Amino acid sequence: MTKLVSWNVNGLRSVHRNGYWDEFVKLGADVYCLQEIKAEWEQLDEDKRELGGYTAIFNSSRARKGYSGTAVYSKTPPNEVSLGIGGEKFDVEGRTIFTHYEDFILANVYFPNGGMGPERLHYKLDFYDAFLAYVQKLRVEYDKGIVICGDVNTAHKEIDLARPKENEENTGFLPEERAWIDELLAAGFVDAYRHLNPDRASAYSYWDLKTRARDRNVGWRIDYFFVSSDLLPHLVAAEIHADIYGSDHCPVSVILTDIR
Repeated sequence: MTKLVSWNVNGLRSVHRNGYWDEFVKLGADVYCLQEIKAEWEQLDEDKRELGGYTAIFNSSRARKGYSGTAVYSKTPPNEVSLGIGGEKFDVEGRTIFTHYEDFILANVYFPNGGMGPERLHYKLDFYDAFLAYVQKLRVEYDKGIVICGDVNTAHKEIDLARPKENEENTGFLPEERAWIDELLAAGFVDAYRHLNPDRASAYSYWDLKTRARDRNVGWRIDYFFVSSDLLPHLVAAEIHADIYGSDHCPVSVILTDIR
């Protein structure tokens, strides 16, 4: 049994400083995938860099400090690690870590936010396309199942956010953003949580902090695990851990059996 956990921490140093890390690691994952770490390895205190018994991998933003970035803590040392999807345009912000294991490849991804104007939305859509092309290339090259996790920054269906009608023209729920998730599914990937919970509403992973939306559960499900269809027989659980605090997102997880 392999448990994978993903969390947009919205600042790894903040999670440690404010005492949320210990509760998070009680989830007992074999691999922890973090997004929006907003930190470099050197900026963390020595006792915060490592997690006992885990291999730590960081991909911090080179665009500017205190921004974006991803990290992985893996109980089993990966056979191979790669950072980025090719090209400085998409890789400079430290948004991807690929860890290769015996039976599958795990992609930890912090997809761009489409806010802050048309240029950034265009960048987000370009990133989506470049990422999918890269993943499809990996599937051919390695002939392994692939798990994609992270903050996708888009809610797929109306069931995935509290106020779909009010957000039809807002980034995060635009038709062109949602269409990319359709494309990902058509390419042979499965939304793990929705596969196991097809009708569960009011299940969200992100809430706006400024409006205290979490108190009212006015949220969005924008954090995902997607598994390639060949791994679907191994998928036995997918959860949203809304009881874990410390960020404007909460962790999400999957459990896969008979996989290494």
